[in-house]
Amino acid sequence: MGNKLVENLSAMTRSTLQVTPDILVLELTIVNAIIVNTGSNEWVLVDTGLENSGKFIIKAAEDRFGKGTRPKAIILTHGHFDHVGSVIELVRRWDVPVYIHQLEIPYVTGEKDYPMGDPTVDAGMVAKMSPTFPHTSIDIGSHIAELPADGTVPEMSGWKWIHTPGHTEGHISLFREEDRVLIAGDAFATVKQESITSVISQSEFMSGPPKYLTTDWEAAKKSVETLLGLSPQLAIPSHGKPIEGEKLIKHLERLVEDFDRIALPK
Repeated sequence: MGNKLVENLSAMTRSTLQVTPDILVLELTIVNAIIVNTGSNEWVLVDTGLENSGKFIIKAAEDRFGKGTRPKAIILTHGHFDHVGSVIELVRRWDVPVYIHQLEIPYVTGEKDYPMGDPTVDAGMVAKMSPTFPHTSIDIGSHIAELPADGTVPEMSGWKWIHTPGHTEGHISLFREEDRVLIAGDAFATVKQESITSVISQSEFMSGPPKYLTTDWEAAKKSVETLLGLSPQLAIPSHGKPIEGEKLIKHLERLVEDFDRIALPK
């Protein structure tokens, strides 16, 4: 019931947001996926939304790059259901490599399941529904590749991946130093993801990672500190709207300084 409600909400209110000339955010309400144009008609997809997101992602890509287009690769920030939901459908269609941190590989090769969502972390409805969310491993082993140990991102020149654990053990964020653009994944959010009202309205609320699926809060805090240390100028989270400039830095500083009160489950 809970997962179906989340999927229905996602299907009702999809849109796209051009945040830079080369970055298109696919706003699926519950979560964001991202298309990064890497030159000419070449592109990479970061995360794949929910299980019912595939057709929207394909249409958004074809509207931009032409019918029959396919990415050079898919990059996954981690393996939770709302980030890998349509990856099976998409790799069957496109036959492209899927890159993920080595610690996340067991969760996308059928070897290991995530813990179930914890409904006790918050009073919000999304948190209460979280035990119904998919948590078992998927298996796309024939397409999975480990991200390079040197921090480079395949098919994304100028970008580097940064290990930002806490939400999951192998969670990553992506950073482009040239213009200080950060794809944060679930390291932090700009919406109160535990509340369905907040998710639907997308009202701004700087927060830590979604509480109901986060497993290591000490690591999660250190990851936010790491990202603040990059001095990003534009941050694109997986949950919520992009945020930029002085406002971004002030919000991140406040999150770090008051992490226990803002982010930790009560």
